[in-house]
Amino acid sequence: MTEFKNTERELHYFRLRVSAVGVFVFICFALLTARFVWLQVVKHADYAAQAEDNRISVVPVVPNRGLILDRNGVVLARNFSAYTLEITPSKIRGELEATIDELATLVDIQPKDRKRFRKLLEETRNFESSPIRTRLTDEEVARFTAQRYRFPGVEIQARLFRQYPLGQVASHVTGYIGRISQKDAEAIDEMEDGANYNGTDYIGKEGLEKSYEKQLHGTTGYEEVEVSAGGRAVRTLSRTPASPGNNLILSIDIELQKVIEEAFAGRRGALVAIEPSTGDVLAYVSMPTFDPNLFVEGIDQQSWEQLNTSLDRPMVNRPLSGSYPPGSTYKPFMALAALELGKRTPASTIYDPGYFFFGNHKFRDDKEGGHGTVDMHRSIVASCDTYYYMLANDLGVDAMHDFMKPFGFGQLTGIDLEHEKRGLLPSTAWKRAAYRKREQQKWYAGETISLGIGQGYNSFTPLQMAHAIANLANNGIVMKPHLVKIIENGVSRERTVTVPKESYRIALKQENIDFIKAAMVGVANEPGGTSYRVFGKSEYISAGKTGTAQVVAIKKNEKYDAKRVSERQRDHSLYTAFAPADNPRIAIAIIVENGGFGAEAAAPIVKKALDYYLLGKRPLDKDKPVLDKPDNAEIRAAAELKAEAESIGGPKAGAETEGNKD
Repeated sequence: MTEFKNTERELHYFRLRVSAVGVFVFICFALLTARFVWLQVVKHADYAAQAEDNRISVVPVVPNRGLILDRNGVVLARNFSAYTLEITPSKIRGELEATIDELATLVDIQPKDRKRFRKLLEETRNFESSPIRTRLTDEEVARFTAQRYRFPGVEIQARLFRQYPLGQVASHVTGYIGRISQKDAEAIDEMEDGANYNGTDYIGKEGLEKSYEKQLHGTTGYEEVEVSAGGRAVRTLSRTPASPGNNLILSIDIELQKVIEEAFAGRRGALVAIEPSTGDVLAYVSMPTFDPNLFVEGIDQQSWEQLNTSLDRPMVNRPLSGSYPPGSTYKPFMALAALELGKRTPASTIYDPGYFFFGNHKFRDDKEGGHGTVDMHRSIVASCDTYYYMLANDLGVDAMHDFMKPFGFGQLTGIDLEHEKRGLLPSTAWKRAAYRKREQQKWYAGETISLGIGQGYNSFTPLQMAHAIANLANNGIVMKPHLVKIIENGVSRERTVTVPKESYRIALKQENIDFIKAAMVGVANEPGGTSYRVFGKSEYISAGKTGTAQVVAIKKNEKYDAKRVSERQRDHSLYTAFAPADNPRIAIAIIVENGGFGAEAAAPIVKKALDYYLLGKRPLDKDKPVLDKPDNAEIRAAAELKAEAESIGGPKAGAETEGNKD
């Protein structure tokens, strides 16, 4: 009986255990079934899409960058295709340097390539590929391809490269592109169209390449590629082609640019030439220049140090950011201010003994002994300092400021380049804002005197000087200076003209403008004019004004002697001009740093530029036939300008001895 009860108890426990296990197994199967239903029914669409994404890779297609051409179709920036050897550090097996050493047995890798590669690694992320060598030869491509299996993380890529075929010519205009840095990447992430840079390795860094980056870049395309489990591309499923960037057609005449750059002959300085009626910048010269091709793949350290430490500062865009006193090129504007504000008449005269006393300070004229009796016409032709010392004192700093401002002095021109410098057009309000100490904020009357001859606080960019003389040549009609004349659509080839309409007009009396122009014609064409020796026998009639700007102050009672001053402390040489005088097609402002008197260094360069642009003559083309020679009507018009000046008080031609310097 006892055994029966024990057996019955064990059987009962066994049934309980079997039931518990059965319930547990049922619950597990129920959970698995529920999970299966959730994955296969409820979430089917989501996981199907993820599976498809794992099978399909979206690859960006980088667009061709737009071209940059001069006004006559000469290519200044273009693209070409070449192979690069690229390394993705995160995929390398073993030491990176060891891998590079092995690669060097197959492909020529120089020390400068290694340095540039290390610099790129600092600017990119570890999982991004960086080129160790660019522009591989066909033989190098073949050698590496045969050994490709030995180098995981190393690939050969076919890429488009930027090239500047003219090298250093107009390099401050075109600028250059470079690889996208971390800073660039952060800026791209903040852009509305930042996704358009997917797959892009390069971006505009300076010049027009930077300021017109969006137009030049184009629109990125995409390819949907089916890949295997190992990541190998199997086939292309769909393709959205990239749209090439727009082409920029500049206002620059690159042949004129070459003539001017060669004429500088290694000297430092800047020149800007503008077509007054349109604002087209015909030449934009900053000397010395640099080769933008050095920067495309990342400049090597040695080249960078040479450019960055050079005393000649080749990387400085002088027309845009260099700031200089205008010297005597300021005098025609001072004379025009006197006429417009009623402070002088053309016939008004002063006596110049060779100096002007203001208080206890003696302001000296350049001509020892002075110019004698001087009227306004002669004050410009012979560049009489004393005349403008007196005039500045009569006008006052604020009247000068208000008159000069509309011409563009000390104002941003708005040219289509970034980092333009404002320069300095002084006024009493400016000085109060510029200085902290009360005694420094006060404007002293003696500070006004030197402003009349373009010295003192006056400091303008060569671009502003060119803009101002173009506005004068254009009778006060102000056109915004610009480098890009036409934007050509990269797909449709449709062209959009970017030349703006006139910005505004300066309220001037035409008779006053004509008088000033006639005096500037006298500077270049009358014996005794400060640039007569350079322009007196030209086959066209030009108007001009020499200028000399001090770099260092001269001690009291000490005479300036260039031979006793170090080269970099000598005066700057300036010249402004427009031609033909009666219907200006070109206006120019130039500064030759430490070049001395304006007629010695600056004016001869302008002469070569005008000879080429107006006559088709190059400096060495002595026997070349003249093109577009000025006709008799043009010469007569210039003569009428002279006669008109003489009739209202200007001196007769030949009234002063030849060779006076400004």
